[in-house]
Amino acid sequence: MAENMLAYKLRVLSGARWSNFMIAIDRAQEVCHWSRLKIAADMIRCHFKYGSGYNDYSIFHFYELTDKQKDTYLNRYRNKLFVTQMNDENYAHFFDNKNEFYHKFRDYLGREFVDLETDSKEDVIKFFDSHDRIFCKIKDGSCADGAELLYTKDFEDGEAFYNYVMGKNLCVLEDVLENHPAIKEIYPYALNCLRVVTLIGDDGTPHILGAFEKFGREGRFVDVFGIHGPVNLRTGKLDFPLHRGDTLTNGLFYEHPDTHKQLVGFEIPLFKETMQCALRAAMVVPQMRYIGWDIAVTPNGPAIIEGNHYSSMDYFQLPGQSDKKIGLIPRIKKFCPSFQYK
Repeated sequence: MAENMLAYKLRVLSGARWSNFMIAIDRAQEVCHWSRLKIAADMIRCHFKYGSGYNDYSIFHFYELTDKQKDTYLNRYRNKLFVTQMNDENYAHFFDNKNEFYHKFRDYLGREFVDLETDSKEDVIKFFDSHDRIFCKIKDGSCADGAELLYTKDFEDGEAFYNYVMGKNLCVLEDVLENHPAIKEIYPYALNCLRVVTLIGDDGTPHILGAFEKFGREGRFVDVFGIHGPVNLRTGKLDFPLHRGDTLTNGLFYEHPDTHKQLVGFEIPLFKETMQCALRAAMVVPQMRYIGWDIAVTPNGPAIIEGNHYSSMDYFQLPGQSDKKIGLIPRIKKFCPSFQYK
């Protein structure tokens, strides 16, 4: 593994774009006020010692951390190792393919859907006739790529709708879900989801590695590129201000920037039920031990939107959203002592 790690680090370093590297140095300097040379040297040192990239260095504010603290962070390279060790790629298709995912996790979706690859034209038109709004997705999209919210009033009839969705190569039609009223009050324009990361431990038991709430912004109908913050797994509350992901600016939000609703202290409704839903779903494909679930809390309970087998690791380790400055590695090792990252 040491040889592979060295090869990876050299490849990443050789492929790094000099302009982006310099931008990362300049932005870090705005916060820590070190010399550019000192920042560059420390970035390179951390890359070889911990496998962190210059974006990891900037996002996690490595210039504020001791070496012992830095070694607890699940950075880009370690996350890749973790995914490789935890997830059997032969089963990844259940998560990569929207159609397969919907059929495999039908009991956890909380909504009806039409599979455009297997269901008939008559099924599509029947679904059209019974809905005012329909959410549509492409087969292998991510981050809401290719997703559309369609209003049936905008189409002449079911035949026109069928021709449209088939012409766009969409794969799934589904009910439009609504958030629980308490969540909808914070941001009413999108389906705001919890990202819940599950991990099947070495003992075969599923655990919650972390959970964070996402809220949309600026009128968008999805919560992507919004703000997000970790949820206290014991209380179900937001204990810290939310981030927009850019940790080198004043991007901390104590209230929602659009609705001005209070965020810190907000309690996620039906939180325990949502965590139990994630734990049950984790065991449907146990060969995929490390999954990030997007789950909407609706008035009727949790509804799984999708599962990600290459889950983002940065959300649970951002500065300003923890009072310990400790990364995910200790929590991972608690459940999976077998994880090798050095």
